[in-house]
Formats: sequence, C-alpha cells, structure tokens
Amino acid sequence: MAKDSRTLKNWGHDVDGYLEAGCGRCSLGGTPQCKVHRWHEELVALRALLLEVGLEEQIKWGMPCYLFQGKNVVMLAAFKDYCCLSFFKGALLEDPAGILVFAGQDSQVGKQARFRSMEELKAVADVLPRYIAEAIQVELSGKKVERKSIEERPIPEELVRRFTEYPALEEAFKALTPGRQRSYLQHFGSAKQATTRKARIAKCESAIFAGKGFGER
Repeated sequence: MAKDSRTLKNWGHDVDGYLEAGCGRCSLGGTPQCKVHRWHEELVALRALLLEVGLEEQIKWGMPCYLFQGKNVVMLAAFKDYCCLSFFKGALLEDPAGILVFAGQDSQVGKQARFRSMEELKAVADVLPRYIAEAIQVELSGKKVERKSIEERPIPEELVRRFTEYPALEEAFKALTPGRQRSYLQHFGSAKQATTRKARIAKCESAIFAGKGFGER
C-alpha cells in the first residue's frame, strides 16, 4: 500500500508522528500494517505514564526515547508480538513484580517490560512508576552494568568440536578481538538447531582466519 503524504507529515520528527504513521524502520512504515498501529492504545497509555513522571521525549533510532537531564532512561518499542518499555540499564533494576526480561538472548544490559494487551498493562500500571523512578536514579548515579567477559560466555558445543578437529581455527578465533569473538558467539548461539549452528560455523571459518568479525567485509 502506498504511503499517504498526509500520514507522513510528521514521520520521524516527533512521537505524534510515530504514533500516527509508524516507526519507518521497514517497508510497512506509514501503512496500516505497521506494527506500531497494532499496539496503538498500549503505546499511548505508556507514553502518558512516561510524561507524567517528567521525562523528556525525543525520537531516537526511529523510536520514542525518554530522557532525564539528557540521559537515556527508557524507550517505547513496538514488535510483532508485543510492545514494551525498554530500559537502557534494566539489568540494574529491582524487579519485584517479575515483569522484566532481557531484550535478547545475548543481552546483558537492557531489559524490557512487555505487554500483549491493555489488560496486561493495567495489571502492572501501579508499579510501573516505581520502575521508571528507579531507572532514573540508576542513570543519575552513573552505575554501569558489569558485562561478562568473553571467557564467561557459553561456547556452542559444535564450535568446541570444530576446534578439536581443527586447532588452527581455535588459534585464529582466539586471536580475534573480544568484540569480534562475541559477534561470532552470538551468531552461532542464536541458532536453535545443531545443524544450523554447524552450517554457520563452516560458513564463517574463512572470515575468522582473515581476522574479521561476523558480517565484516
């Protein structure tokens, strides 16, 4: 469906435009199929809550971002199966209601409070201001999340076996920078099937020997 210029007049400039037209991060932006519209009621309610506690809102990375004294605190985000509050340093927050989950399998810092209906949101609406207030204090304190070192990250069994079969690959892998090592462990580990992990490892071997990280050219 073609994007209506009237719908896109504020697209990418402010949160009103985001709620009206979508995030614009994929081809569905500016169309009725954009996932932002699926969670419009929930996003509007969460936005109101964030503004009530005095946060400043901006559009960053195509999504509503909420700041306090110039520090990023939390974002609003819409996905296919849920919308969420995404706390930048969620790993440092207390979670008495048990509503926070890491943003992804390999996330160590950000955590999300996910909602799949207005009923789910209303069920925790009374406690969310406490989470937001704590997130503000965490940012003001300057606390940082201690990330796990590469040695503490799980190495897929298929990669361990390949190292045993091909010691030169292990040497090349360990010669990579920690960031490049993490990129491969995340890529390999995100595959659910062993056959897929083995295929990914085989496909990346030449890049590992070349000293490149995953996706580098």
